[in-house]
Amino acid sequence: MKEIKKVAVLGAGLMGKQIALNTAQYGYDVKLYDSFPEALDAAGKWAEDYLAGRVEKGKMTADQVAEIKKHFALEKDLKTCVQDADLVIEAIIEDRAIKEVLFTDLSNYCAEDTILATNSSRMVSSLFKDFVKNPARLANLHYFNPALVMKLTEVVQGAHTSNETAEALMDFSVKTGKDPIWVRKEIDGFVVNRILGAITREANFLVAEGYVKPQEVDTAVEKGLNHPMGPYRLQDLTGVDLSFLVMKRNFEENGEKQPGYEMYEEMYNNKQWGRKTGKGFYEYPAK
Repeated sequence: MKEIKKVAVLGAGLMGKQIALNTAQYGYDVKLYDSFPEALDAAGKWAEDYLAGRVEKGKMTADQVAEIKKHFALEKDLKTCVQDADLVIEAIIEDRAIKEVLFTDLSNYCAEDTILATNSSRMVSSLFKDFVKNPARLANLHYFNPALVMKLTEVVQGAHTSNETAEALMDFSVKTGKDPIWVRKEIDGFVVNRILGAITREANFLVAEGYVKPQEVDTAVEKGLNHPMGPYRLQDLTGVDLSFLVMKRNFEENGEKQPGYEMYEEMYNNKQWGRKTGKGFYEYPAK
């Protein structure tokens, strides 16, 4: 498998733009693509502001920022973005049908030894193996929000994924400042989200049964277990809407409502989605 030098990141949203900029900081040539030009332009402005802020805070020098910018580019055409990439990281909307179309296009546009990685936190790469040529080069590479800060990545190897692909993604993660773990078999939720899910389900049970309020759960977890964030403060950061949509999907698949379902449904309908809307389990000042 060829050495990774050029990287394409697809999806200029919250995760994609951070993955792209983080990668560029370590000297890889990165192209960032989004099907919505407005999202791509916004990501470019965000990157400019972020790097300027790092200089103002003394975290980077002007020369370091200039070097990063040499490796970071925006690209509005998918084929141009990926055709010479050694690694493509997909970070688009969590919609299986849309991802299937994308991986079909990638299979046509990329070389057959280009590594294809999905950043999806809940869709295993085997869902897309029939849409790509040489699925041995397909795997999950899951970053955590905020991707510029969080050190962990989960490299998830499906039965179709070669050891060489998993090893290349582990090596790439290390070389871009991450501490990766190799998940050697696919499982829903991978590792961190399964552990976090167990904590959150128990927290939701305690709240739904009236034992405690969400904010008190956070206090218990933060002060008693020394977690930096309790489950509800964390969901405000990642999106209460996403938490509800996962609950809803599970309900539609197995007919069982998890504890707290009605609370999340009401918050979802009221757009109390956390930091992104200014109110979730906590309230946030307008930006």
